[in-house]
Amino acid sequence: MSVAEVGEFGLIERVTARLAHGPATLLGPGDDAAVIAAPDARVTASTDVLVEGRHFRRDWSSARDVGHRAAAANLADIVAMGASPTALLVALCMPADLESRWAEELADGLAAEAATVGASVVGGDMSASPTLTIAVTALGDLGGRAPVVRSGARAGDVVALAGRTGHAAAGLTVLSRGFRTPRLLVEAYRRPEVPYPAGPEAARLGATSMIDVSDGLLADLGHVAKASGVGIDLRRDAFDVPRQMGDAAQALGVDPYSWILAGGDDHALAATFPQSVVLPPTWRPVGRVVAGLGVTVDGQPYVGPAGWDHFR
Repeated sequence: MSVAEVGEFGLIERVTARLAHGPATLLGPGDDAAVIAAPDARVTASTDVLVEGRHFRRDWSSARDVGHRAAAANLADIVAMGASPTALLVALCMPADLESRWAEELADGLAAEAATVGASVVGGDMSASPTLTIAVTALGDLGGRAPVVRSGARAGDVVALAGRTGHAAAGLTVLSRGFRTPRLLVEAYRRPEVPYPAGPEAARLGATSMIDVSDGLLADLGHVAKASGVGIDLRRDAFDVPRQMGDAAQALGVDPYSWILAGGDDHALAATFPQSVVLPPTWRPVGRVVAGLGVTVDGQPYVGPAGWDHFR
């Protein structure tokens, strides 16, 4: 059945019946607004949007995949502040002929990704639209800690990375060339593996700045460098090229480091730490904060696009 046949309120009932409540949810879907516990008395909030044809394609990804991806993009922003996610609000705009099953499975993906961090989908909105669009707002709790912002990096700090980069960008390139393998790369594009625990961990360790790598490591660290008024120098040899990525790069005629350094959508976390901090295995050093401005690689400007820009 299409969403038009099910109807707005029928679809809402079908979707909300699939949603479990996390520990922070005091009142979930069903009223004019949800009620979420905020023990810290501060709420961390972020929002992101996915548009069909721009961020995803239904012939490349299942509804569950899109749900996981939409949730991950927002939850990663919350942990990048050093907070713990608590809730998601989702607005879904869709064509009337969309199968209701697709919307229901999207909700399954959203709920499953949120559950990995103890959060839940607590409400949202639906509307008819010629373009399938998913807008997600994430909420989080700082647990008494100061937020880790982009403007705190200082010369001498260590730049470290949690998670992987380049996999999702490689997967996108593979799909756009008409292939479905290597599976490792394609699945990385469909469902990011976000290192959620690393965000609050970095805050406890004393990270001076942190950011979610959504648009590309060079581009996103460029935001940190600009906000902090410093330079950041990355070491190319700190990044290994996995075998499957190297094979795909060779077959497609692509420099794999363009994926690793400038590819987005893996949602790794990049942070800066004082030199005195002993980093756990979660975090691997990849560079240094230096005097100056901007981001360099082995002391030299990077040649080529540094990341994704929607309007370029």
